[in-house]
Amino acid sequence: MSPAARLLIAARALRAFGDGVVALLLPLHLTALGFSPVQVGALTTATLLGSAALTLLVGLVSHRLAPRALLFAACGLMLATGLAFAGVKDFWVLMLVGFVGTLNPSGGDVSPFLPLEQSLLAHAGPDADRTKLFARYSLTGSLAAAAGALALGVFDRLGRGVGLDGLQIGRGLFLLYGGIGLAVALIYRQLPKIAPEAEPPRTPLGPSRPQVLRLAALFSLDSFGGGFIVQSLLALWLFRTFGLSLQAAAAFFFWAGVLTAFSQLAAGRLAKRIGLVNTMVFTHIPAQLCLIAAAFAPNLPVALTLLLMRASLSAMDVPARTSYVMAIVTPAERAAAASVTNVPRSLASALSPSLAGVLMTASPFAWPLVIGGGLKIAYDLALLGLFSRVKPPEEQASA
Repeated sequence: MSPAARLLIAARALRAFGDGVVALLLPLHLTALGFSPVQVGALTTATLLGSAALTLLVGLVSHRLAPRALLFAACGLMLATGLAFAGVKDFWVLMLVGFVGTLNPSGGDVSPFLPLEQSLLAHAGPDADRTKLFARYSLTGSLAAAAGALALGVFDRLGRGVGLDGLQIGRGLFLLYGGIGLAVALIYRQLPKIAPEAEPPRTPLGPSRPQVLRLAALFSLDSFGGGFIVQSLLALWLFRTFGLSLQAAAAFFFWAGVLTAFSQLAAGRLAKRIGLVNTMVFTHIPAQLCLIAAAFAPNLPVALTLLLMRASLSAMDVPARTSYVMAIVTPAERAAAASVTNVPRSLASALSPSLAGVLMTASPFAWPLVIGGGLKIAYDLALLGLFSRVKPPEEQASA
Protein backbone atom coordinates (compact mmCIF):
# COMPACT_ATOMS: atom_id res chain seq x y z
CA MET A 1 0.00 0.00 0.00
CA SER A 2 1.05 3.58 -0.56
CA PRO A 3 1.92 5.77 2.46
CA ALA A 4 -1.32 7.73 2.00
CA ALA A 5 -3.38 4.52 2.03
CA ARG A 6 -1.66 3.30 5.20
CA LEU A 7 -2.37 6.59 6.99
CA LEU A 8 -6.01 6.68 5.90
CA ILE A 9 -6.54 3.11 7.08
CA ALA A 10 -4.81 3.88 10.40
CA ALA A 11 -7.10 6.89 10.90
CA ARG A 12 -10.11 4.74 10.06
CA ALA A 13 -9.01 2.19 12.67
CA LEU A 14 -8.78 4.78 15.45
CA ARG A 15 -12.12 6.36 14.58
CA ALA A 16 -13.78 2.95 14.37
CA PHE A 17 -12.47 1.98 17.81
CA GLY A 18 -14.11 5.08 19.25
CA ASP A 19 -17.32 4.37 17.34
CA GLY A 20 -17.35 0.78 18.63
CA VAL A 21 -17.11 2.01 22.22
CA VAL A 22 -19.80 4.71 21.98
CA ALA A 23 -22.27 2.70 19.87
CA LEU A 24 -22.65 0.22 22.73
CA LEU A 25 -22.12 2.82 25.46
CA LEU A 26 -24.77 5.25 24.19
CA PRO A 27 -27.96 3.33 25.11
CA LEU A 28 -26.52 2.40 28.51
CA HIS A 29 -25.44 5.96 29.26
CA LEU A 30 -28.74 7.46 28.16
CA THR A 31 -30.70 4.86 30.13
CA ALA A 32 -28.58 5.63 33.21
CA LEU A 33 -29.51 9.30 32.75
CA GLY A 34 -33.17 8.25 32.96
CA PHE A 35 -34.15 8.46 29.28
CA SER A 36 -36.82 6.16 27.78
CA PRO A 37 -36.41 3.96 24.66
CA VAL A 38 -38.35 6.60 22.69
CA GLN A 39 -35.87 9.27 23.80
CA VAL A 40 -32.92 6.99 22.99
CA GLY A 41 -34.37 6.47 19.52
CA ALA A 42 -34.96 10.19 19.07
CA LEU A 43 -31.40 11.06 20.04
CA THR A 44 -30.10 8.36 17.72
CA THR A 45 -32.14 9.95 14.94
CA ALA A 46 -30.65 13.35 15.77
CA THR A 47 -27.08 12.04 15.54
CA LEU A 48 -27.74 10.43 12.15
CA LEU A 49 -29.52 13.53 10.81
CA GLY A 50 -26.58 15.64 11.89
CA SER A 51 -24.16 13.28 10.16
CA ALA A 52 -26.20 13.63 6.99
CA ALA A 53 -26.12 17.42 7.19
CA LEU A 54 -22.36 17.45 7.77
CA THR A 55 -21.76 15.02 4.93
CA LEU A 56 -23.89 17.18 2.63
CA LEU A 57 -21.84 20.22 3.62
CA VAL A 58 -18.66 18.32 2.84
CA GLY A 59 -20.07 17.40 -0.56
CA LEU A 60 -20.91 21.03 -1.35
CA VAL A 61 -17.46 22.38 -0.48
CA SER A 62 -15.17 19.40 -1.13
CA HIS A 63 -14.21 20.61 -4.60
CA ARG A 64 -13.29 24.07 -3.26
CA LEU A 65 -11.36 23.26 -0.06
CA ALA A 66 -8.38 21.02 0.59
CA PRO A 67 -9.43 17.60 1.92
CA ARG A 68 -6.93 17.83 4.79
CA ALA A 69 -8.51 21.07 6.03
CA LEU A 70 -11.95 19.45 6.08
CA LEU A 71 -10.58 16.38 7.87
CA PHE A 72 -8.99 18.58 10.54
CA ALA A 73 -12.29 20.42 11.04
CA ALA A 74 -14.08 17.07 11.50
CA CYS A 75 -11.48 16.04 14.10
CA GLY A 76 -12.13 19.24 16.05
CA LEU A 77 -15.84 18.50 15.98
CA MET A 78 -15.17 14.96 17.24
CA LEU A 79 -13.25 16.39 20.21
CA ALA A 80 -16.07 18.82 21.01
CA THR A 81 -18.66 16.02 20.80
CA GLY A 82 -16.83 13.85 23.31
CA LEU A 83 -16.40 16.74 25.75
CA ALA A 84 -20.08 17.69 25.52
CA PHE A 85 -21.43 14.16 26.09
CA ALA A 86 -19.07 13.78 29.05
CA GLY A 87 -20.44 16.86 30.78
CA VAL A 88 -24.09 17.32 29.76
CA LYS A 89 -27.16 15.65 31.30
CA ASP A 90 -30.04 17.62 29.76
CA PHE A 91 -31.88 15.69 27.04
CA TRP A 92 -32.46 18.62 24.69
CA VAL A 93 -28.89 19.81 24.93
CA LEU A 94 -27.72 16.29 24.12
CA MET A 95 -30.10 16.25 21.16
CA LEU A 96 -28.43 19.41 19.85
CA VAL A 97 -24.93 18.07 20.45
CA GLY A 98 -25.90 14.79 18.82
CA PHE A 99 -27.13 16.66 15.75
CA VAL A 100 -24.11 18.93 15.25
CA GLY A 101 -21.48 16.43 16.44
CA THR A 102 -19.83 13.31 15.05
CA LEU A 103 -21.31 10.67 17.36
CA ASN A 104 -22.02 7.44 15.47
CA PRO A 105 -24.57 5.04 17.01
CA SER A 106 -24.53 2.58 14.14
CA GLY A 107 -21.24 0.77 14.77
CA GLY A 108 -20.42 1.35 11.08
CA ASP A 109 -19.11 4.56 9.58
CA VAL A 110 -21.71 7.27 9.16
CA SER A 111 -19.76 10.50 9.38
CA PRO A 112 -18.34 13.44 7.40
CA PHE A 113 -14.96 11.68 7.49
CA LEU A 114 -16.21 8.95 5.18
CA PRO A 115 -16.55 10.68 1.77
CA LEU A 116 -13.26 12.51 2.25
CA GLU A 117 -11.34 9.35 3.10
CA GLN A 118 -13.05 7.39 0.33
CA SER A 119 -12.17 9.91 -2.37
CA LEU A 120 -8.53 10.08 -1.20
CA LEU A 121 -8.29 6.30 -0.95
CA ALA A 122 -9.66 5.83 -4.47
CA HIS A 123 -6.61 7.71 -5.78
CA ALA A 124 -4.13 5.88 -3.55
CA GLY A 125 -3.69 2.87 -5.83
CA PRO A 126 -4.38 1.47 -9.31
CA ASP A 127 -7.96 0.68 -10.41
CA ALA A 128 -7.19 -3.05 -10.49
CA ASP A 129 -6.52 -2.99 -6.73
CA ARG A 130 -9.31 -0.60 -5.79
CA THR A 131 -11.79 -3.16 -4.43
CA LYS A 132 -9.01 -4.92 -2.50
CA LEU A 133 -7.91 -1.59 -1.00
CA PHE A 134 -11.43 -0.71 0.07
CA ALA A 135 -11.80 -4.21 1.52
CA ARG A 136 -8.72 -3.62 3.69
CA TYR A 137 -10.11 -0.23 4.70
CA SER A 138 -13.44 -1.80 5.69
CA LEU A 139 -11.76 -4.80 7.33
CA THR A 140 -9.61 -2.57 9.51
CA GLY A 141 -12.59 -0.44 10.48
CA SER A 142 -14.74 -3.44 11.37
CA LEU A 143 -12.00 -5.06 13.46
CA ALA A 144 -11.32 -1.82 15.30
CA ALA A 145 -15.04 -1.27 15.97
CA ALA A 146 -15.25 -4.83 17.31
CA ALA A 147 -12.27 -4.16 19.56
CA GLY A 148 -13.99 -1.01 20.79
CA ALA A 149 -17.13 -2.95 21.71
CA LEU A 150 -15.06 -5.53 23.59
CA ALA A 151 -13.02 -2.81 25.30
CA LEU A 152 -16.21 -1.29 26.73
CA GLY A 153 -16.71 -4.40 28.86
CA VAL A 154 -13.10 -4.20 30.06
CA PHE A 155 -13.40 -0.48 30.84
CA ASP A 156 -16.62 -1.11 32.76
CA ARG A 157 -15.06 -3.88 34.84
CA LEU A 158 -11.96 -1.80 35.59
CA GLY A 159 -14.01 1.27 36.44
CA ARG A 160 -16.27 -0.57 38.85
CA GLY A 161 -13.21 -2.21 40.38
CA VAL A 162 -11.96 1.22 41.48
CA GLY A 163 -15.37 2.33 42.74
CA LEU A 164 -16.78 4.26 39.79
CA ASP A 165 -20.45 4.06 38.88
CA GLY A 166 -21.90 3.67 35.38
CA LEU A 167 -22.30 7.40 34.75
CA GLN A 168 -18.73 8.16 35.78
CA ILE A 169 -17.40 5.41 33.54
CA GLY A 170 -19.51 6.71 30.66
CA ARG A 171 -18.21 10.25 31.08
CA GLY A 172 -14.64 8.99 31.06
CA LEU A 173 -15.21 7.03 27.86
CA PHE A 174 -16.75 10.03 26.12
CA LEU A 175 -13.60 11.96 27.05
CA LEU A 176 -11.61 9.11 25.48
CA TYR A 177 -13.75 9.48 22.34
CA GLY A 178 -12.88 13.17 22.15
CA GLY A 179 -9.20 12.39 22.65
CA ILE A 180 -9.32 9.99 19.71
CA GLY A 181 -10.33 12.96 17.55
CA LEU A 182 -7.02 14.62 18.45
CA ALA A 183 -5.05 11.45 17.71
CA VAL A 184 -6.71 11.12 14.29
CA ALA A 185 -5.80 14.74 13.51
CA LEU A 186 -2.14 13.89 14.17
CA ILE A 187 -2.38 11.05 11.64
CA TYR A 188 -3.93 13.34 9.04
CA ARG A 189 -1.03 15.76 9.51
CA GLN A 190 1.27 13.08 8.09
CA LEU A 191 -0.70 12.67 4.85
CA PRO A 192 1.64 13.50 1.97
CA LYS A 193 0.98 16.85 0.40
CA ILE A 194 0.00 16.69 -3.25
CA ALA A 195 1.48 19.22 -5.62
CA PRO A 196 -1.25 21.36 -7.22
CA GLU A 197 -0.39 20.09 -10.70
CA ALA A 198 -0.55 16.45 -9.53
CA GLU A 199 -3.69 16.74 -7.42
CA PRO A 200 -6.65 14.82 -8.89
CA PRO A 201 -9.30 17.26 -10.12
CA ARG A 202 -12.46 17.54 -8.03
CA THR A 203 -15.68 18.75 -9.58
CA PRO A 204 -19.41 18.54 -8.84
CA LEU A 205 -21.33 15.70 -10.43
CA GLY A 206 -21.54 15.91 -14.20
CA PRO A 207 -21.96 13.04 -16.66
CA SER A 208 -22.38 10.45 -13.91
CA ARG A 209 -25.23 12.31 -12.19
CA PRO A 210 -28.16 10.04 -13.31
CA GLN A 211 -26.48 6.83 -12.20
CA VAL A 212 -25.25 8.33 -8.92
CA LEU A 213 -28.71 9.66 -8.07
CA ARG A 214 -30.30 6.26 -8.74
CA LEU A 215 -27.71 4.59 -6.54
CA ALA A 216 -28.27 7.20 -3.84
CA ALA A 217 -32.00 6.43 -3.85
CA LEU A 218 -31.37 2.70 -3.55
CA PHE A 219 -28.77 3.14 -0.82
CA SER A 220 -31.30 5.27 1.03
CA LEU A 221 -33.77 2.39 1.07
CA ASP A 222 -31.06 0.10 2.43
CA SER A 223 -30.09 2.61 5.11
CA PHE A 224 -33.69 3.28 6.09
CA GLY A 225 -34.00 -0.44 6.82
CA GLY A 226 -30.65 -0.42 8.60
CA GLY A 227 -31.77 2.42 10.86
CA PHE A 228 -34.23 0.05 12.55
CA ILE A 229 -31.32 -2.10 13.70
CA VAL A 230 -28.39 0.25 14.36
CA GLN A 231 -26.04 -1.27 16.90
CA SER A 232 -27.22 0.92 19.78
CA LEU A 233 -30.85 -0.16 19.29
CA LEU A 234 -29.95 -3.80 18.66
CA ALA A 235 -28.04 -3.77 21.94
CA LEU A 236 -31.02 -2.18 23.68
CA TRP A 237 -33.30 -4.93 22.29
CA LEU A 238 -30.95 -7.63 23.60
CA PHE A 239 -30.74 -5.94 27.01
CA ARG A 240 -34.50 -5.60 27.34
CA THR A 241 -35.66 -8.87 25.76
CA PHE A 242 -33.09 -11.36 27.06
CA GLY A 243 -31.47 -9.49 29.96
CA LEU A 244 -28.06 -9.63 28.31
CA SER A 245 -25.30 -8.28 30.57
CA LEU A 246 -22.92 -5.55 29.47
CA GLN A 247 -19.92 -7.90 29.50
CA ALA A 248 -21.81 -10.51 27.44
CA ALA A 249 -22.98 -7.82 25.01
CA ALA A 250 -19.44 -6.52 24.62
CA ALA A 251 -18.18 -10.04 23.85
CA PHE A 252 -21.02 -10.66 21.40
CA PHE A 253 -20.50 -7.43 19.47
CA PHE A 254 -16.76 -8.09 19.42
CA TRP A 255 -17.18 -11.48 17.75
CA ALA A 256 -19.88 -10.13 15.45
CA GLY A 257 -17.45 -7.41 14.43
CA VAL A 258 -14.65 -9.91 13.85
CA LEU A 259 -16.91 -12.01 11.59
CA THR A 260 -18.01 -8.87 9.77
CA ALA A 261 -14.42 -7.75 9.29
CA PHE A 262 -12.96 -10.95 7.93
CA SER A 263 -15.93 -11.59 5.65
CA GLN A 264 -15.00 -8.41 3.82
CA LEU A 265 -11.66 -9.88 2.82
CA ALA A 266 -13.57 -12.23 0.53
CA ALA A 267 -15.38 -9.36 -1.20
CA GLY A 268 -12.55 -8.59 -3.62
CA ARG A 269 -12.09 -12.21 -4.73
CA LEU A 270 -15.82 -12.81 -4.98
CA ALA A 271 -16.30 -9.62 -7.00
CA LYS A 272 -13.69 -10.76 -9.52
CA ARG A 273 -15.65 -13.98 -10.01
CA ILE A 274 -19.28 -12.81 -10.07
CA GLY A 275 -19.07 -9.00 -10.32
CA LEU A 276 -19.55 -6.18 -7.83
CA VAL A 277 -23.34 -5.94 -8.03
CA ASN A 278 -23.84 -9.70 -7.65
CA THR A 279 -21.45 -9.69 -4.68
CA MET A 280 -23.54 -7.00 -3.01
CA VAL A 281 -26.87 -8.72 -3.60
CA PHE A 282 -26.14 -12.43 -3.16
CA THR A 283 -24.38 -11.97 0.18
CA HIS A 284 -26.81 -9.39 1.54
CA ILE A 285 -30.10 -11.29 1.12
CA PRO A 286 -29.13 -14.34 3.25
CA ALA A 287 -27.89 -11.97 5.95
CA GLN A 288 -31.26 -10.25 6.14
CA LEU A 289 -33.11 -13.57 6.30
CA CYS A 290 -31.02 -14.41 9.39
CA LEU A 291 -31.94 -11.04 10.89
CA ILE A 292 -35.65 -11.63 10.37
CA ALA A 293 -35.35 -15.14 11.83
CA ALA A 294 -33.67 -13.71 14.95
CA ALA A 295 -36.89 -11.81 15.71
CA PHE A 296 -38.62 -15.18 16.23
CA ALA A 297 -35.79 -16.75 18.28
CA PRO A 298 -37.17 -18.57 21.34
CA ASN A 299 -34.14 -17.87 23.51
CA LEU A 300 -30.90 -15.89 23.70
CA PRO A 301 -28.51 -18.55 22.28
CA VAL A 302 -30.63 -18.96 19.14
CA ALA A 303 -30.93 -15.19 18.70
CA LEU A 304 -27.20 -14.64 19.07
CA THR A 305 -26.39 -17.51 16.69
CA LEU A 306 -28.63 -16.05 14.00
CA LEU A 307 -27.19 -12.56 14.52
CA LEU A 308 -23.65 -13.94 14.25
CA MET A 309 -24.60 -15.71 11.01
CA ARG A 310 -25.91 -12.37 9.77
CA ALA A 311 -22.68 -10.64 10.79
CA SER A 312 -20.64 -13.08 8.72
CA LEU A 313 -22.45 -11.99 5.54
CA SER A 314 -24.02 -8.58 6.03
CA ALA A 315 -20.99 -6.37 5.35
CA MET A 316 -19.45 -8.11 2.35
CA ASP A 317 -21.29 -5.56 0.24
CA VAL A 318 -19.55 -2.58 1.89
CA PRO A 319 -16.20 -2.60 0.00
CA ALA A 320 -17.98 -3.77 -3.15
CA ARG A 321 -20.47 -0.89 -2.92
CA THR A 322 -17.80 1.74 -2.35
CA SER A 323 -15.61 0.37 -5.13
CA TYR A 324 -18.60 0.26 -7.50
CA VAL A 325 -19.50 3.91 -6.90
CA MET A 326 -15.89 5.03 -7.39
CA ALA A 327 -15.62 2.90 -10.56
CA ILE A 328 -18.67 4.08 -12.50
CA VAL A 329 -17.96 7.82 -12.09
CA THR A 330 -15.12 9.88 -13.55
CA PRO A 331 -12.12 10.43 -11.24
CA ALA A 332 -12.97 14.13 -10.92
CA GLU A 333 -16.45 13.29 -9.62
CA ARG A 334 -15.39 10.81 -6.94
CA ALA A 335 -15.50 13.17 -3.93
CA ALA A 336 -18.91 14.50 -4.99
CA ALA A 337 -20.23 10.99 -5.71
CA ALA A 338 -19.09 9.76 -2.30
CA SER A 339 -20.94 12.62 -0.60
CA VAL A 340 -24.08 12.36 -2.73
CA THR A 341 -24.42 8.62 -2.10
CA ASN A 342 -23.69 8.95 1.63
CA VAL A 343 -25.91 11.94 2.44
CA PRO A 344 -29.24 10.29 1.48
CA ARG A 345 -28.09 7.14 3.27
CA SER A 346 -27.50 9.12 6.45
CA LEU A 347 -30.82 10.94 6.12
CA ALA A 348 -32.74 7.73 5.52
CA SER A 349 -31.07 5.89 8.39
CA ALA A 350 -31.86 8.83 10.66
CA LEU A 351 -35.61 8.49 10.19
CA SER A 352 -36.05 4.91 11.38
CA PRO A 353 -34.42 4.77 14.85
CA SER A 354 -37.21 6.91 16.30
CA LEU A 355 -39.77 4.56 14.76
CA ALA A 356 -37.85 1.60 16.15
CA GLY A 357 -37.91 3.17 19.62
CA VAL A 358 -41.67 3.60 19.42
CA LEU A 359 -42.12 0.00 18.23
CA MET A 360 -39.94 -1.33 21.04
CA THR A 361 -42.01 0.61 23.58
CA ALA A 362 -45.36 -0.44 22.11
CA SER A 363 -44.69 -4.16 21.62
CA PRO A 364 -42.33 -6.80 23.05
CA PHE A 365 -42.04 -8.42 19.59
CA ALA A 366 -38.93 -7.51 17.58
CA TRP A 367 -40.74 -5.59 14.83
CA PRO A 368 -37.66 -3.47 14.05
CA LEU A 369 -35.70 -6.58 13.01
CA VAL A 370 -38.46 -7.81 10.71
CA ILE A 371 -39.12 -4.44 9.11
CA GLY A 372 -35.43 -3.61 8.74
CA GLY A 373 -34.61 -6.97 7.16
CA GLY A 374 -37.56 -6.78 4.77
CA LEU A 375 -36.62 -3.31 3.53
CA LYS A 376 -33.03 -4.38 2.96
CA ILE A 377 -34.14 -7.35 0.85
CA ALA A 378 -36.30 -5.00 -1.24
CA TYR A 379 -33.19 -2.85 -1.80
CA ASP A 380 -31.16 -5.89 -2.92
CA LEU A 381 -33.74 -6.91 -5.50
CA ALA A 382 -34.06 -3.35 -6.84
CA LEU A 383 -30.27 -2.98 -7.11
CA LEU A 384 -30.00 -6.22 -9.05
CA GLY A 385 -32.78 -5.19 -11.42
CA LEU A 386 -31.45 -1.69 -12.15
CA PHE A 387 -27.66 -2.11 -12.15
CA SER A 388 -26.82 -5.69 -13.08
CA ARG A 389 -25.87 -4.50 -16.59
CA VAL A 390 -23.92 -1.39 -15.52
CA LYS A 391 -20.37 -2.74 -15.38
CA PRO A 392 -17.27 -1.00 -13.93
CA PRO A 393 -14.25 -0.71 -16.27
CA GLU A 394 -12.45 -3.79 -14.96
CA GLU A 395 -15.53 -5.98 -15.55
CA GLN A 396 -16.04 -4.55 -19.04
CA ALA A 397 -12.42 -5.36 -19.87
CA SER A 398 -12.78 -8.97 -18.75
CA ALA A 399 -16.14 -9.50 -20.47
